[in-house]
Amino acid sequence: MSAYLRPRSGDPSEVGAPPAVDVTVDGHPVTAHAGQTVAAVLLANGRDTWRTTRVHNRPRGTFCGIGACQDCLVTVNGLADVRACQRTIVTGDAITTQNGAVLPATSETETVVHSPMSAEVVVVGAGPAGVAAALAGAEAGAEVLLVDNGRAIGGQYNRQLPQEFAAHRPDRLQHEWKAFAAQREALSSHPRITYLPETSIWAIEDLRLWAQQGPADAAGRQPFPIDAKAVVLATGAYDRVLPFPGWDLPGVYTAGAAQALAKGQRIAIGQRVLVAGTGPFLLPVAESLLGVGADVVALLEANSLTTVRKGWSTDPLVAPSKLREAVGYGALLARHRVPLRHGWTVIAAHGTCHVEAVTIARLDSNWRPVPGSERRMDVDAVCVGFGFTANLELAVSARCNLTTGPDGGPAVAVDANQQTTTSGIYAAGELTGIGGAALSSAEGGLAGAAAAHRALGGESPSLDSTAVTRGRRRFAAALAKAYPVRDGWKSWSNADTIVCRCEEVTRGELETVAGERGLDDGRAMKLSSRAGLGMCQGRVCSRTVAALLAAPGDVPKPSMKRPIAVPVRLRDLAQAEEEL
Repeated sequence: MSAYLRPRSGDPSEVGAPPAVDVTVDGHPVTAHAGQTVAAVLLANGRDTWRTTRVHNRPRGTFCGIGACQDCLVTVNGLADVRACQRTIVTGDAITTQNGAVLPATSETETVVHSPMSAEVVVVGAGPAGVAAALAGAEAGAEVLLVDNGRAIGGQYNRQLPQEFAAHRPDRLQHEWKAFAAQREALSSHPRITYLPETSIWAIEDLRLWAQQGPADAAGRQPFPIDAKAVVLATGAYDRVLPFPGWDLPGVYTAGAAQALAKGQRIAIGQRVLVAGTGPFLLPVAESLLGVGADVVALLEANSLTTVRKGWSTDPLVAPSKLREAVGYGALLARHRVPLRHGWTVIAAHGTCHVEAVTIARLDSNWRPVPGSERRMDVDAVCVGFGFTANLELAVSARCNLTTGPDGGPAVAVDANQQTTTSGIYAAGELTGIGGAALSSAEGGLAGAAAAHRALGGESPSLDSTAVTRGRRRFAAALAKAYPVRDGWKSWSNADTIVCRCEEVTRGELETVAGERGLDDGRAMKLSSRAGLGMCQGRVCSRTVAALLAAPGDVPKPSMKRPIAVPVRLRDLAQAEEEL
């Protein structure tokens, strides 16, 4: 175990002294502070695993860090299957290890009743796109309800420290802090915007959304409806990870998890950390790790410098500010003596109960390891990220048509005003294609204004969407060309490599099922092999499974249909009043 809480002394954010909270882990009192998540408490107290898998009893802890993968499930106060990365501790919490599949407790739980709600415009998600949509919708005259599962606005991009940490200089952890702080103030003071934190939307039926409010995964959160005249979906995305031998070992994290723990909880995932993957997001991840005192042993960019330069050169003037950012990150890496290697990646992780070392290799132009280039490197943590996958559950449930985004992944199809193919449903941000925070904000503004015009009974606005988003969409296209994901990643894994982390299905098992039954689509594979049928419902593995099945040159078509968008306890559904 190597994760730790950064000492307050010398912290650039000047964290205060949050109050101590009485918490036990497996019956023993531990050090805990207000504002910490269950995962942060466990990691800070020397625990990087706290459950075992149902099939092979493998240890698990934090992996994605944002509630998508379900790896970090733990039992809290006798209630199993609580996502440790999402649940904030309270005084008296009893955290216990969760071994295998645990049946729910039968004890009585007080139900928190929430009255039905309605609004002219409902915005789902409070990241850059959602905040921009809420402000634009309110400025256009609509009553806006902004719903988000976090405790504060900002999403993953503008992740903040908990208020309980009393940081005096939070701006030092966030780029473009002044602009974000101004947006936050405008949103909180706007008379036509209502903000619902810690609220998850788990289903959508036409323009009715079903919600639960309260601490993540707590029992007794009665589902309640929210009716809207227009809906803006701004649900963001999560890290895409490609499988390699050992990627399911404790100590392997997504890049987003490493940054979320560092920025949001001041937790370093390790003493010696390797950052690997592709895309400019790896740079701020390395910055966050350095900020909590980790030794970043290397940053490995899978694409060659030639590929990156060629991609950006297709539209060299698309984002001059990003060039300045890159220069700044380069200076930071040089100052901390972090080697940046283009055309390299991690192809295996080694260890018994935790990562102890990795094998890295130089890649050819198709991302196949160059024979003889393999190197072994001692590390105690690895964070990986190969782009992002959009959170499409609500959009698919709303019957919105999908298309292929600039990066080759699935995305929601929208018109010039961000209207989807479903009347009254708008989409903005990473849902419509991975393109960064600036594009997300621009699309959010368009979607919010268009949704408000619809809700107020006006005609479709004549918004100059081309002028607003054209440059930023050009940036998204250039980004995809500069940081493509090549098919050679399939050569990193072997028959024994886990592909589905939840059901522990290996690549060999997938290929056997596909060969014996002639299956060629993700849904059929899910039903036949169980890959994607686990707790995360294929969020982590569906794109991988689809890519492994796709013929050369074909566009993979992962199964994204999940009628229940986020975890809901059956007990809460059963106790809901029939008229709801």
